[in-house]
Amino acid sequence: MDFTFTEDQLAFREAISRFLMTEAPPEMLREIWETEEGRSPTMRRKMAEQGLTALSVPEAQGGLGMDDIAWSLMTQELGYYAIADSMADTAYVATGLLNALPAGTPRRDELLAQIAEGDVRIAVGHPVNPLVADVHLADVVLVEHQGEVHALSREQIGYERNPSIDSSRRLSRLSVTPNAESCLADAVHGRQAWDQTLNRGALAVAGQSLGLAQRMLDLSVDYVVQRKQFGKPIGSFQAVKHHLADVASKIEFAKPVLYRAAHALARGEAGAALCVSHAKLACCEAAWLAARHGIQVHGAMGYTWEVDLQMFMKRCWALDSSWGDRAFHKSRVAKAVLADDATIGPQYTFGS
Repeated sequence: MDFTFTEDQLAFREAISRFLMTEAPPEMLREIWETEEGRSPTMRRKMAEQGLTALSVPEAQGGLGMDDIAWSLMTQELGYYAIADSMADTAYVATGLLNALPAGTPRRDELLAQIAEGDVRIAVGHPVNPLVADVHLADVVLVEHQGEVHALSREQIGYERNPSIDSSRRLSRLSVTPNAESCLADAVHGRQAWDQTLNRGALAVAGQSLGLAQRMLDLSVDYVVQRKQFGKPIGSFQAVKHHLADVASKIEFAKPVLYRAAHALARGEAGAALCVSHAKLACCEAAWLAARHGIQVHGAMGYTWEVDLQMFMKRCWALDSSWGDRAFHKSRVAKAVLADDATIGPQYTFGS
């Protein structure tokens, strides 16, 4: 099994990273948080111009045709810079859902082309999420109803805003009445597509969490190098080193788990759900540890509004319960590995 990324994938990640480093500094994110909509149309347009919205759209609809493996890299960048936008929901999760529908599905190709151009914002209402992100700005809301896939405009649904600990997440509780005209796909085609959508949503959270973990580690390292006590940087003390080394180890162990899950999802492997749940658990645990130890080494400053660390902490805490909480994913892992016919062991984990 080869986890090596292609030159195109690595070059695209590098380009997105340089772009976000310039366009999304923490000062700008704080400004976006304080707006009513909590989003920057300008940033959204710039990300579309960089090709991020077209990443998963098939070439026939004007996209780049890249797969889940590319998103395992891109979502890390979105997490690392704590982008205040549900870009992954439209460009990855909704695109994956539309791609999974049969050719000829009403509006499918039209929506994919609009996504590639960055002309549409799509919110995805999966049953696993009681709260849906960015409904207040969505042009289209894709919702599940008895296994079917429905597409409604924001004006056709009812929604109630719900506060989040993370000011960059604008969440709503939906009230939807689907009808025959809004139906894109019946339950026969829809159920499998929704199952894949759940996995893509969870993989997107895993990638962002890993990016958040790395950013919190970097912020903590910068702080302990500058902060002095007894005439020495606190980073020179063994106890502080151990805290940050534990986080670094957790991140490195989570990376191959994330890439294995993306590989399984891209190839449509039967065990993809198990790999995705494993990845979400591993990456979220790394992010939680980075947040906990980040607070510890920052002392009393870590959780205050003035310190950037709090932005990334809140994002990781909020993402942890989206697209299935820990109990949900632990249950999926337990069901898979404890089954009588479970195929576990290195020959299956790292098979072909």
